[in-house]
Amino acid sequence: MEKLNDYTLDDNRWNWLIQNVAYCFDDLTLKRGFQYYKQRRVRTMRSNEFGPPGLKAIVEGREDYVVSVDLTDLRLGRCNCPVGGPCKHMAALLMCYAEQQNRSVNMLANAKAAVIRTVQDSGSDSGGASRRPTKQQLKQLAKQLGSATVTQWREYFATAVAPLAQSVRNSQYVEKALAAITEYQPELGPAATLLFQLNSRLYVLETLIPGTGISSLPQGYGSSLGYYTQIAVSDLQEYIGEHLLEQDLPLNSEPDQFTRLMDTVALLRQAMLTETRGRRDEPPFSLFYSLVWDNWIAYYTAEPEVYLNEISLLRQAEAELGAALSKNSWRLAQGRMYFYLEDDLAAWEFLQLAAEQPGIQPGEWMDFIEIIIADEEWDRLVDWLVRIGPQLNKHYYSLKRYSECWEEALSHLPEEEPRMWSTLTEMLPFSRDLYDEKLLGRGKWQEWMDYQISSGAAPSDFRVRDLQPLEKHAPELLLPFYHQAVERFVIEKNRDSYKAAVKLLKRLAKLYKKIKREERWELFLSSFTAKHSRLRALQEELRKGNLIS
Repeated sequence: MEKLNDYTLDDNRWNWLIQNVAYCFDDLTLKRGFQYYKQRRVRTMRSNEFGPPGLKAIVEGREDYVVSVDLTDLRLGRCNCPVGGPCKHMAALLMCYAEQQNRSVNMLANAKAAVIRTVQDSGSDSGGASRRPTKQQLKQLAKQLGSATVTQWREYFATAVAPLAQSVRNSQYVEKALAAITEYQPELGPAATLLFQLNSRLYVLETLIPGTGISSLPQGYGSSLGYYTQIAVSDLQEYIGEHLLEQDLPLNSEPDQFTRLMDTVALLRQAMLTETRGRRDEPPFSLFYSLVWDNWIAYYTAEPEVYLNEISLLRQAEAELGAALSKNSWRLAQGRMYFYLEDDLAAWEFLQLAAEQPGIQPGEWMDFIEIIIADEEWDRLVDWLVRIGPQLNKHYYSLKRYSECWEEALSHLPEEEPRMWSTLTEMLPFSRDLYDEKLLGRGKWQEWMDYQISSGAAPSDFRVRDLQPLEKHAPELLLPFYHQAVERFVIEKNRDSYKAAVKLLKRLAKLYKKIKREERWELFLSSFTAKHSRLRALQEELRKGNLIS
């Protein structure tokens, strides 16, 4: 059995595995998995060659089952047994993995009990582990928050949450930490309050991962956290990105808060430039960084000095961080600054480099489009739609909004429609659904049919209602499409294909009748029947379909 040197179970990952096994598997499944493990039913265990860290094996049951386990999310595991979810075969594979990593298989088999004991022990240890600041001390410190810097805010946060240092890191911990921070918070202006809320949540996010600071939170840290800590991290990130940073920051009425805002940007810049970019999701601190610029800074000021200074700080960070720098995030950030400066050539140069693996997420590309639409810069919008389209090729779900943006652009600049067609053509075959939709929506029936035939499409690839516009407006174009498909089915020479051919022939009969060419239909059917007279099964299906007698 392969030695999995790349998947070493350190203490953090072991604790994560126990917590997630407890969450995903019930006790009976774990007991049965333990029996399979003891009976040595797991064979040919190996690691994933591609994709996220994971395990694969054959597990002997009533038959040999192919089992795979994703070591970043146990819920994504697969087994071809009838259970359809976390099963004893997956549990047995994980226990073999634990044994190979010199971990306690018994603890994994009793994961639910182990998690309960851990929570109880943590709760009992938290009583006097940290010296609790007095209420008077906190009140005194809180009085200074109105004039304090962001750094001083963070010092206050640390003092306020110190009594919770030994608490279990879960959603309840987050609630208690934020309550402790805001208990004596003085009255602040709306902009200062929003910045205080953002910084307090960024600080609590750090404390969810002991031993790390905001500048060293990797995107992949979820794989080494316990399940309930992951939930807390995810909820906090969602609140920051989808609630706090979507609010208006009233800097016009509180211009003195701009310094605090830029101090907050400095924290986010450091975190963004050192977090790992994955292939599936936009990294959280890259998201926070972009939202602060898009929704707050760019909304407040267009002064070039602000953006040029950020470019300078980004380049300074490159020299300071060295190998720890996330090149893609660094390039994306510079591209964003040049975008705000409306130097699109420089912006695009950096964005093209940032698009290299692991690449830029669709949402990050579309951010630029949304800003241009909000500013009603229609010529610029067309240019960016042309540039960005090919970058979205492998992200089907992002094409719907991309399509809507083209419609918005063409409603103002209809003469730019040829550029849309050339871009969509360049994006084929990934843009096929979008391309089809646009052709049909604009009544380009011949172009639509030419594309279907040239790409090898068949009528069976479409629902009846998809073809109704052609049946109504250009039914004659469907004739070669159906005829070609009928011949393909006949060539397959089996009963099912003959039935499909007859079904299409019936639709052909209706089309010929609709265009009032029944005589031609009769000639074709007579010729078709004679040509395939030796195919008895086909002749039977033609009779069943009442096409011949």
